[in-house]
Amino acid sequence: MNVCLICQQDSVDSITWTNLFLPPENSALCPACQEKLERIQGPICKKCGRKLPESAVCSDCQKWEHNKQFHDTLQYNRALFRYTPFMQEIITQWKYRGDYQLIELFTPYLKQPLFPKQKLTIIPIPLSEQRLYERAFNQSLQLAEKVASHWKLPIVEALARHPVHIEKQSKKSRQQRLSTENPFFLSQSLQTEVLLVDDIYTTGMTIHHAASLLKQAGCQAIYSFTLVR
Repeated sequence: MNVCLICQQDSVDSITWTNLFLPPENSALCPACQEKLERIQGPICKKCGRKLPESAVCSDCQKWEHNKQFHDTLQYNRALFRYTPFMQEIITQWKYRGDYQLIELFTPYLKQPLFPKQKLTIIPIPLSEQRLYERAFNQSLQLAEKVASHWKLPIVEALARHPVHIEKQSKKSRQQRLSTENPFFLSQSLQTEVLLVDDIYTTGMTIHHAASLLKQAGCQAIYSFTLVR
């Protein structure tokens, strides 16, 4: 028996032939809370990974492809979960209230192959020094470490944020996010194929800013993985 990290209730997993001799994969969540996580499955946007009625390229991604600055910078993004009110509560508790251990909720799902199997270098999206001080940890780096550990891939913290870009993205409107100047700079050179890792893909501005900078620096192919879309 375990205590669910979200509802704090005792979690009793049902016994099946699958877990009779092995512990259940996601013992950090009770079955009721597991059911509230909306996995992204079935038809998706071929570029950003959002759930769609049928496989296609969504209207947002069509705009990215017609943007001269960001055209062809990102191969594609893949995500695990939809950003539902329940997921928003989890992200708030994890990211803004400093509940570091909540990463364990997602660890079993990271086994799903969502990106190419060739050798990739993982680059987490960085926080500003102020945000890192406020939160005490970078959730994107924490997620990247889990992905790297499972898939045996190297992590290089090749991106950093300009200190002037400290306003929270969550406080900005969609239009404000899309008009933001690139907040990143390269802290070291890197010319490999890359997997960017972040917690949430909202408008895609953060990922595209990072991807365009890496593309200009000589990275041949850039993919991204986000926990939520």
